[in-house]
Amino acid sequence: MINDVEGKAIEPQSSFYLFGSQNRNLLEEYDERWKITEILPVNSVGIVTARDNLTIKWSPQEVETTVKDFVSLPVEEARIKYELGDDSRDWKVSLAQEYLRKNSFQISNIVPIVYRPFDTRYTYYTGQTRGFICMPRSEVMRHIVIGENLALIATRKTQDEWNVFTTANICGHKSCAAYDINSVFPLYIYPDTANQPGNLFVEKFLNLSSNFLAAIKKKLGYIPTAEPIFYYIYAIFHSPTYRQRYAEFLKIDFPRVPLTSNDQLFQDLGAKGQALVDLHLMKSKKLNKLITKMSGDGDNAVTEVTYKPAEQRVYINKTRYFEGLAPEVWEFKIGGYQVLDKWLKDRKKAKRTLSFDDVLHYQKVVVALKETMQLMVEIDLLIPGFPIE
Repeated sequence: MINDVEGKAIEPQSSFYLFGSQNRNLLEEYDERWKITEILPVNSVGIVTARDNLTIKWSPQEVETTVKDFVSLPVEEARIKYELGDDSRDWKVSLAQEYLRKNSFQISNIVPIVYRPFDTRYTYYTGQTRGFICMPRSEVMRHIVIGENLALIATRKTQDEWNVFTTANICGHKSCAAYDINSVFPLYIYPDTANQPGNLFVEKFLNLSSNFLAAIKKKLGYIPTAEPIFYYIYAIFHSPTYRQRYAEFLKIDFPRVPLTSNDQLFQDLGAKGQALVDLHLMKSKKLNKLITKMSGDGDNAVTEVTYKPAEQRVYINKTRYFEGLAPEVWEFKIGGYQVLDKWLKDRKKAKRTLSFDDVLHYQKVVVALKETMQLMVEIDLLIPGFPIE
């Protein structure tokens, strides 16, 4: 009988009005912090190619070959060769070819793209919506293509364990989210005239809101330069306590940043954040101290991916393997992706054979993940407690 069912009254709260209980005190604490969209107002979801098979390649040379071949083929032949499937409302084979034919091939349009965590590939980027790429998000990505930049990748909501990543290149809408969509937040923006011929000097501007900078000045007594602010934010987002404390809110909206009035804490967290950024951009000197090695007989064809924790080895085929890979590093995830497993399985799917550079990159990623785990512990040790004041 329905009268025998015990009920529980709920009072949905703004702005999501969820039909479930929430820790109101914690929600009030969290809502007082700065949402990342309020900090970095120029942002968008990542690029949607609509056809990764065609547009995402392993090397610049492969991009050039593909673009020139694709544009030369009859529509249906191109559709079959590149496994493009049926046309959609926002992307059609004929329109992509028409755009490429009207605009001569430019080698400068071949750019790196963050496809998955620590997996940078290449694409042909013109910024034209419904051209070669379906949704290039040029209103934001142009600021990354034009000149030097640093950007945060984060999700608005996620089914995965929440995470963030950083990039100096354009990124896809699934670069840091296995099941959901991630957005990109550049630190700098460039004027519309920045990419015009003859413009040798390009001035960049902060993509930091004036209200946020005013709040920092009120807290610290001064306004730090852009990069230290970015590093501080990145460190906060990598605090295990932050992620655990606000886990239910991080799954339903963009993350929020607590500001501190303790300048030493700001500086110390910034140093940890910079170390993380350097690792994730593959720029850290620590990456040269490899902790794994490639062993076994045969070639480096990736035909199977089997991790054996007792041996601390991951096999890429029957006889070749990386050894010295601890289980906790192997299992480390970013945005739902088990990084080391995903990287290899993508190459297995593509029937790739690892080059010397591929092997070295993978070994460096292992170091980056191990160091990330250590830095996350160190970040929590710096923070006296939440809420940060």
